[in-house]
Amino acid sequence: MPRRWHRFSPWPALAAMAFCVTIRPSFAEIPASDLGEQLEQAESLRTANHPRFLERLAQLRPRTPAMSMAERWHLRYLDAWEASFQGDYAKAEPRLRDVIEHSGDPALVVKATAILMDDWGSNKRYQEAFELANQLVEKLPGTQDKLARFVALSYLSQLLRSAGQYELAASYAHEMGQDLPAGEMACKPMTAEITALYETRKLTSSSAQLQSALDACQAAHESVFTHTLWLVKGSLHLDENQPSKTIELLQRIAPGVRSDQYYSNMLTLQVELAQANLRLGRDDAARKAALAALALSDPSEINETLRDAYLVLYSLDKKQGNTAAALANYEHYVAQDVGYLNDVSARALAYAMAKQHVIVQKLETEKLSRQNNILRLQQALDAKAVETIRLYIILLLMVLASAVLWMLRLKRSQLHFKKLSSTDGLTGVYNHQHFMGEAGKALHLLERRQGTACLFFIDLDNFKHINDTYGHATGDAVLRRTVTICRQQLRPTDLFGRLGGEEFGILLLDCTREQGIAIAERIRRAIDVAKVEGDDRIVTFSASVGLASTEYCGHDLKRLCREADAALYRAKRAGRNRVIADTEEDGLVEA
Repeated sequence: MPRRWHRFSPWPALAAMAFCVTIRPSFAEIPASDLGEQLEQAESLRTANHPRFLERLAQLRPRTPAMSMAERWHLRYLDAWEASFQGDYAKAEPRLRDVIEHSGDPALVVKATAILMDDWGSNKRYQEAFELANQLVEKLPGTQDKLARFVALSYLSQLLRSAGQYELAASYAHEMGQDLPAGEMACKPMTAEITALYETRKLTSSSAQLQSALDACQAAHESVFTHTLWLVKGSLHLDENQPSKTIELLQRIAPGVRSDQYYSNMLTLQVELAQANLRLGRDDAARKAALAALALSDPSEINETLRDAYLVLYSLDKKQGNTAAALANYEHYVAQDVGYLNDVSARALAYAMAKQHVIVQKLETEKLSRQNNILRLQQALDAKAVETIRLYIILLLMVLASAVLWMLRLKRSQLHFKKLSSTDGLTGVYNHQHFMGEAGKALHLLERRQGTACLFFIDLDNFKHINDTYGHATGDAVLRRTVTICRQQLRPTDLFGRLGGEEFGILLLDCTREQGIAIAERIRRAIDVAKVEGDDRIVTFSASVGLASTEYCGHDLKRLCREADAALYRAKRAGRNRVIADTEEDGLVEA
């Protein structure tokens, strides 16, 4: 399967390198009394010469009484940055908040907001991070300080890219390069833009934009970013089914990548080698490269890079008939895939919620509840002897803890069995029985308020041929890929279920017939261009769709099913890979 670059992007780990200018001034040139300039020079050394930066902070802190208020806030910001850089987020957050809320310096506020947003994203506080991103975007038009804009745009591009907003991430990265701070080169923002654009499928290995970025990074002698771009090109060769070119490129840059000792690029290099050799039938070389990638990583690490390494090993063991090894590697592959997709889903959901300004007050409610419990305990302590009440409290807490634990286990079991009874085990959508039950209820409620809905059945064309040719594992992957594509086009209120085999049903609520046809057509086109890897080959597939609308068929589920099924049958007979909808006149029309 051609991998997408977000699996290997080094940009998040290189963010700190991109967020400071590269000038290296001499402190001897500045008068000792000019604390403001010394603070600015210290900031420029943050990653360019970090030991010197720490030394300068130690020299500046004792001189705080001689500083102006603006200089004290600048020093406070640098201390907060250092805490964040060291990963001490508990210390960094209150300092950053202090700068944001009280400094009154627009440039410091923007930079501190960007760092706090990135810290929250690193700690999986995605909803808070995206809410802060909205605030940061509002501040950007009034930000005149070039370095502050550069820092903010960098972090925004990184965060939006992590949520799958690749077009917007590329736009912010491009804007970074339009007004560079003093001493900064175009290499870093161009690298950020290229890695985001890769996900949009708008790049090819011969793209002029990619070559321009390579030229800029080579001219700036930024070896890590240069190798990152070469690895993007190697991935594009794989996407274009040119594994020989990928191997030739990787062999050329391998010494430089190893010399950089940058983990993400080293890992990417090995996985691309494994995938390219696998496609060329060089099984030993592919296995060696995949194992080398696993040897570089932490056993507990979860990412798509390692997932692809396990996929190569699984493919090799399956090809060679090593059933036990293939099963073990497939289990690792699934664990990596599920872990990564769960994190991606969390970021995407947080982005959607932030965009709609949906704020959950659960933590605040729990805080107030705990405060009320403390007050009740204090009142009880006032009424009774201290020693006696301590005993009662211990016993009460034990009983409460046991009850809560029992209730949690019971609730978890109930939810688990409920999910098993209502969802399809392979795809995670509703099973046939639950889909029909929920659809009937929804249509009944919709009829009472005279709303409209569309029901359409989706059937994968020639699915038996895929199973027979590539195996049931590939067939299962096609079904899961189809579900992912459909979900991207549906709203949370729409109903989606697997009716059996390769057939799916979707009920779009509050949807006109024309809207339903448009959505069905988008789904059909997305399925038509999708690809899944099977038996070392790229598998393409298509789907036929039959649609029925309440505008012509009423709200009776059985009639809607008959009309949708008839439309699906018509689509199959008409040549497959098309959408057929009902009409008032003759019952069916091709979309």
